[in-house]
Amino acid sequence: MSGEQQLDADLGSGVEVEEFSWEDYLEETGSTTVPYASFKHVDIRLQNGFAPGMKLEVALKNDPETYWVATIITACEQLLLLRYEGYGEDRKADFWCDIRKAGLYPIGWCQQNKKTLEAPEGIRDKVSDWNAFLQQTLIGACGPPVSLLEGLRNGRNPLDLIAPGSKLECQDFRDSLSTWLVTVVENIGGRLKLRYEGLESRDGFEHWLYYLDPFLHHIGWAAQQGCDLQPPLAIKHLKSEADWQEILAKVKEEEPLPSYLFKDKQVIGTHEFSINMKLEAVDPWSPFGISPATIAKVFDDKYFLVEMDDLRPEDHTRRSFVCHANSPGIFPVQWSLKNGLHINPPPGFRSQDFDWADYLKQCGAEAAPQKCFPQSISEHQFKENMKLEAVNPLFPEEVCIATVTAVRGSYLWLQLEGSKKPVPEFIVSAESMNIFPLGWCETNGHPLSTPRRARGHKLRKIAVVQPEKQILSSRTVHEGLKNQLNSTHSVMINGKYCCPKIYFNHRCFSGPYLNKGRIAELPQCVGPGNCVLVLREVLTLLINAAYKPSRVLRELQLDKDSVWHGCGEVLKAKYKGKSYRATVEIVRTADRVTEFCRQACIKLECCPNLFGPRMVLDTCSENCSVLTKTKYTHYYG
Repeated sequence: MSGEQQLDADLGSGVEVEEFSWEDYLEETGSTTVPYASFKHVDIRLQNGFAPGMKLEVALKNDPETYWVATIITACEQLLLLRYEGYGEDRKADFWCDIRKAGLYPIGWCQQNKKTLEAPEGIRDKVSDWNAFLQQTLIGACGPPVSLLEGLRNGRNPLDLIAPGSKLECQDFRDSLSTWLVTVVENIGGRLKLRYEGLESRDGFEHWLYYLDPFLHHIGWAAQQGCDLQPPLAIKHLKSEADWQEILAKVKEEEPLPSYLFKDKQVIGTHEFSINMKLEAVDPWSPFGISPATIAKVFDDKYFLVEMDDLRPEDHTRRSFVCHANSPGIFPVQWSLKNGLHINPPPGFRSQDFDWADYLKQCGAEAAPQKCFPQSISEHQFKENMKLEAVNPLFPEEVCIATVTAVRGSYLWLQLEGSKKPVPEFIVSAESMNIFPLGWCETNGHPLSTPRRARGHKLRKIAVVQPEKQILSSRTVHEGLKNQLNSTHSVMINGKYCCPKIYFNHRCFSGPYLNKGRIAELPQCVGPGNCVLVLREVLTLLINAAYKPSRVLRELQLDKDSVWHGCGEVLKAKYKGKSYRATVEIVRTADRVTEFCRQACIKLECCPNLFGPRMVLDTCSENCSVLTKTKYTHYYG
């Protein structure tokens, strides 16, 4: 039986494959998701080391032996949107390329290798002296690191360079500031499973960190800081000093990872804490409440040790952790009280009511001043009852569905759902690298723990409930699914479909359906990320910004006779107490995003630049400020 016949048989027989469906789960719980742009560490990961404005020498599509200088317009994981020099602001010739397959070289490469550097045929007659043009254009120009381009030509994207077996340096953040080598055991979307060098998995010293964690560094960082590499106290007794030095010598002979992989890491500033100052803190090993703590040690002007207060006899183990000036989870005295939160008294505290003034007198200590603490994030998009994906603080290898149960300043209280063992509500920073947007696990191949009641079905027959338009049959949807599977034009990268940022340009003409005031209230952009997820969020925001959401949904709905080029997503709208659903086609690959956005704009009779991968700064290229509905019909049909 052929693959197509098998698919028909499966669809016809109604075979249901149990798989979690975010869409069904959100509908069942009446919840919304945290916007994708709220996860800055995920956004940074998608930037891949390339940046808009960088210049390269790129092979011409119609003549691979000839090259020309191109500027990066947009960068998103393995995809670059490029424009050859000489086209100016004309975006018609912009093109996407896969950085692992295209011939991309640093400026000057053609001259060094005696290759032809010649402008594309479409613009050769625009400039009389191209050499002079290039000299002027390349003044002050910058390009990506040469080592980055070399790695890409070997078939590896930047994040994939951190492969199993790679070596890094990691600061011990439990009770000292020693730095030792770690081996990457696993890399899932930038989440690294690490093991101290010289140990085996059975030794039980593996831990998970995001690759941008401020305590994780490239090989050579300790030497640059004037620090010695020493194994942490917890493992030092497992081997002799000679054994540790032998391990260190072997690693020094290996080729280290390039340092540019960590260029977006947080810069550690200086702090103003002094020893014995009191504060409030969340214990990172048990982040279920806020308790009194003490500055137990100051290592230098960047790092200090926070110890959770414990008034029990000395034989109890003290819980401590290393912090820097911008560490999350540390607060000034009375922060809990000011935010209406309960503070957990230290173990051994005899009174039922905890009062900071009395406690400071009892301890003979002073409170750390407000100036010592990082400024709270004034703006973020996390709200109560929103859904996201989060690392289980007790079992870091597990990522679960999580609900935001409370928000205080830049801190979130999360409740996990579907965890292997029950976990109490816990506290994380809004900038934590252990929280992720909807679909992150699916995109990166990471298992997601879900509540049993939330598991939907992978193959399900969709009937569109839409009072204003003809219903799409389930057969039409199944034909679309087949076309998705059989498509030979998809750009698939490591199992991921990457969409650039989609900007809302609220100064552009909004047309007859969209409320200009509501458009102005939308976020500046959505994404980057999985194409379907990003575009789904964009369309949902537009539907909700309409005068009549049901009408916009009707305009976007896929006609039953249309040729299916993307995937079908069921979108919803509410208007005057009624609920509407329609299947909308969404493209799955980044090379089709620009045209998808433009055509969606034309369907909604608004400026083709109202939303899309291009940010309109001052003047719209479509000169849409003069448009009216009559003029729009004349220009765009």
